[in-house]
Amino acid sequence: MAGASVVVHRNPRVLAESICARLITRLVDVQSSGRVARWVLTGGSIADAVHRAVAASPARDAVDWAGVEFWWGDERFLSAGHPDRNETQAWAALLEHLRVDPGRVHPMPDTDTATDDPDRAAESYAAELAAAATPEDHGDVPTFDVLMLGVGPDGHVASLFPERPALYDERAVTAVRGSPKPPPTRVTMTMGTLQRSREVWFVASGGDKAGAVRLGLSDAGAVQVPAAGPRGLQRTLWLLDSDAAAQIPTALTRLSSP
Repeated sequence: MAGASVVVHRNPRVLAESICARLITRLVDVQSSGRVARWVLTGGSIADAVHRAVAASPARDAVDWAGVEFWWGDERFLSAGHPDRNETQAWAALLEHLRVDPGRVHPMPDTDTATDDPDRAAESYAAELAAAATPEDHGDVPTFDVLMLGVGPDGHVASLFPERPALYDERAVTAVRGSPKPPPTRVTMTMGTLQRSREVWFVASGGDKAGAVRLGLSDAGAVQVPAAGPRGLQRTLWLLDSDAAAQIPTALTRLSSP
């Protein structure tokens, strides 16, 4: 992937702590420029570890959390409060510990608010994105400051799975049915929306992700390897532990401090 930077940390704990520090610095920088910071959250074990690290960080109060907009790249289409929803996990690990502005927290609709219709949920979230966009965003999606993406062993990002119809969808948000990873029904930002961030951060740990990371950093097509698709408007980072980085050329990597 041209223009991407790769940073490797020795283990998942150090990886999560480093992402936490990087995130706080990034949000402070955005706010110091006078803008509301826009962060797109992801799910998964490393994201959960990052959220917990931020909540516990002595530096967290450097961020005006009421001045941060929170979005989600994808969501499992389940009932409100379901423990498998990314939103539920983010509230437990992070948001309930911060002084956030509830009006700036934008969860994807659940089965209750969308009357069990994932297409309605996708349309609703697309409308919410459009309402948040400004003329400077040049479209119906706001420009995000940080978009975090986990990477599945099959190379999927958000709920965009290899060679699935959602990869061809030109709308901002789409419903996913028959997901190869449970639960089968999901709502996800599409590839075009994932491209609307100043910085895209891929976060991955574990040897089961190594092959997908290698392909994501290659010239593979986004239909075959969705992780090869998203790029930041200003910066693309791959933040990995040593196991996830095991199959990529050493020349591409920068090792972190112990």
